[in-house]
Amino acid sequence: MTADRRRTPPSAATLAAGVDHVRLSYLYLDAGDLDAYASLLHEDVQVRQPGTPTGHGRDAAVRLAGTRGSHELFKVVAEGHCVVAVGHYSPPAAGVVREFDFADFFTLSDDSLLLSRRRFYYLPPPGPAV
Repeated sequence: MTADRRRTPPSAATLAAGVDHVRLSYLYLDAGDLDAYASLLHEDVQVRQPGTPTGHGRDAAVRLAGTRGSHELFKVVAEGHCVVAVGHYSPPAAGVVREFDFADFFTLSDDSLLLSRRRFYYLPPPGPAV
């Protein structure tokens, strides 16, 4: 029986490719290359993040990708079909979106595409009024 009780664990090469896809997803999003980002997603991808409805499919995942910004990854951990990326997001300019720390939990398909992403994040409290 496998650790996730569903599938045979991926090979080391398959898991390494999945980790590369996770890292590339942030690079493509930061560059605004949504076509390249979509190429890393499984056709049945599911995306869950606070404040938005769950997105099903590539088109919804691309819509939920949001605006450009900058992702700085602190750590990427992988085991089985799961990859976790922990980092910091900074928006391209001051505005509605605040910067925040995040943890994204990815599930990989058997061919190393991103099958799901669930985001958790921390928003620091607003600074004192001046």
